[in-house]
Amino acid sequence: MTDTICALATAPGGALGIIRISGPQSLEILSHIFTRNLTQAQPNTIHYGHIKDGSEIIDEVLVSIFRAPHSYTGEDSAEISCHGSRYILNKVLELLIQNGCRMAQPGEYTQRAFLNGKMDLSQAEAVADLIASGNKATHQIAMSQLRGNFSSELSRLREQLLKLTSLLELELDFSDHEDLEFADRSELLDIANKINKRITYLTQSFETGQALKNGIPVAIVGKTNVGKSTLLNKLLRDDRAIVSSVHGTTRDTVEDVIDIQGVTFRFIDTAGIRQTTDEVEQIGISRTYAAIDKARIVLWLIDVEPTAEEIKDMLERSKGKPLIIIQNKIDIQSPVDSSIFSLSSPLVPSNNPQFSILQISAKQGTNIDRLEKTIFESANIPELSEQDIIVTSARQYHSLLSAQENLSRVLSSLESGLSGDLVSEDLRLVLDDLANITGQNRILADEVLRNIFTHFCIGK
Repeated sequence: MTDTICALATAPGGALGIIRISGPQSLEILSHIFTRNLTQAQPNTIHYGHIKDGSEIIDEVLVSIFRAPHSYTGEDSAEISCHGSRYILNKVLELLIQNGCRMAQPGEYTQRAFLNGKMDLSQAEAVADLIASGNKATHQIAMSQLRGNFSSELSRLREQLLKLTSLLELELDFSDHEDLEFADRSELLDIANKINKRITYLTQSFETGQALKNGIPVAIVGKTNVGKSTLLNKLLRDDRAIVSSVHGTTRDTVEDVIDIQGVTFRFIDTAGIRQTTDEVEQIGISRTYAAIDKARIVLWLIDVEPTAEEIKDMLERSKGKPLIIIQNKIDIQSPVDSSIFSLSSPLVPSNNPQFSILQISAKQGTNIDRLEKTIFESANIPELSEQDIIVTSARQYHSLLSAQENLSRVLSSLESGLSGDLVSEDLRLVLDDLANITGQNRILADEVLRNIFTHFCIGK
């Protein structure tokens, strides 16, 4: 924290590049290589000049000045906006290092912001998510967390938990007065149940968060040569998978992602399902079944009417997941009688599986827009805004699971009428779990911080 650090904050090779400097000697070091002395520069000002190496002019630049604590890191900082030439960028960094800077480690700017109290740990993780956001949904989730909505939610929960703990511990202080009861057990139980309900919601949101972050998996399955690869290529608007009239062309899963209405979907083209003695093809078919298990949505492609056994097998394998039954090749095939899939059909299990039926031509692109709409609706993604809280970090998720487990003991103890000191100890554990998420009022191991910030890019 006493070092002054520098790093390139933009990708090299563009028209412009930005180099960031942060630390106690930022302005003094920068003044050694800039045509003006910036040590007395006012905060939030921009200065025009040249970066120089002795008498040699390296580039014409603009320098932005930020003074502690009103900067991203909470330290004296500066940003040099120069031309994006690799030579210029490397030369400026070289001059900064020669005059006392060192290269920043991955995530060190955001780590300093956290250590200087500019943001909590959940907000720091949101910075990485914001940089990595590839669609509207993940952008909104990251912005919500960066603006402190998750932190505020946790703060409210901690306040309620602290109230419970205080009442119980006050009772313990006056335990020799049996007639005094500061904490009504039914009221405490009601508050604890409300907290538990909210923590359960946050924990369950992790599944949605991971799906949005990594792409909602959609398996495209069916017999050989029904048009699975053609459909994948049509959805991707690219010739991603090999298309051939030869049966068994696809022998392994082929994956790619597309954006539908601001949400990323990860499509998995699978090997065709059929009886075969080919050992390699059998491995591909086993991977098809594995893809069905991992998928959140299953697209079952058919071109002729399936047998009763095939319908039963696919409905069972989809295990209640949204199943979209797609008759392909309607440009050359007669429509399949959709009544065989009706809920009154003896072929359909009585547990009312979620499925839709569509007719398309993957080759001609017929009804592909309807298919995309059906896929989006089947994902059942809640409408998100920048106020919604969705957990995307595995670290935060595990802390919430621990909080949930400790809180369940609190509820059990309150219901059983156990001693307040036992309840109070479990409440403190819940408080510690929530504090782990934000890093507030907790001493975090260096290893924890390294694990979080080493995944950042160097300029952040």
